[in-house]
Amino acid sequence: MIALVPKTQVAPITEKVMKKIVAEISAKDKKMAKVIASHPLCTIGRNPNPVPHFESLVESVISQQLAVKAAETIFLRVKKSAGGRVIPTRIASLTEAQMREAGVSGAKIKAIQGLASAAINKEISFNTLHEIDSDEEIFTQLTNLWGIGPWTVDMFMMFQLGRLDIWPTGDLGVRRGWEKIYSLPEEITPKALELKGEKFRPYRSVVAWYCWRALN
Repeated sequence: MIALVPKTQVAPITEKVMKKIVAEISAKDKKMAKVIASHPLCTIGRNPNPVPHFESLVESVISQQLAVKAAETIFLRVKKSAGGRVIPTRIASLTEAQMREAGVSGAKIKAIQGLASAAINKEISFNTLHEIDSDEEIFTQLTNLWGIGPWTVDMFMMFQLGRLDIWPTGDLGVRRGWEKIYSLPEEITPKALELKGEKFRPYRSVVAWYCWRALN
């Protein structure tokens, strides 16, 4: 197994390391190798300037079950309402009417305000989540909050924390991508896909990323 850069917010995975990772995946599976060869290098863990963790989670909640463009528009409206800074105190000060005017649904308002409350009351130290080595611990902390489900946490750990072994089988795009790559005659279930992903440990996040690319 190749050595990885530390799981921190300040040390992104280098292009050299990611190339070694995709080479290792390609060696395990010919069909995945074909997808990897025909698409750009995976960007997970390679963002040198991520936004604060709290802001990323707010954006993830807004993105639930929305098209990318729509989610971006709503998030920018919320950010503007918060005076340009998506931080706990400013989010907590927004009224339900302001959030709804920005396009946020009632359930998402409750989830976002729950995030702000957890930060203000120090129930969760959002700024130091990247210092926790255990993906399971992060998952447990965040899913204990109202409205923060597995998909939101999976996206946060993959794209914000750069965790390489997240396997979001509940994501429809990942399943449809897998079906396309392997020319499956029927839809694959999350449970079945969970088993299929085992051979790609500890780089299942990267495999998921290429499942999304395969749909394009």
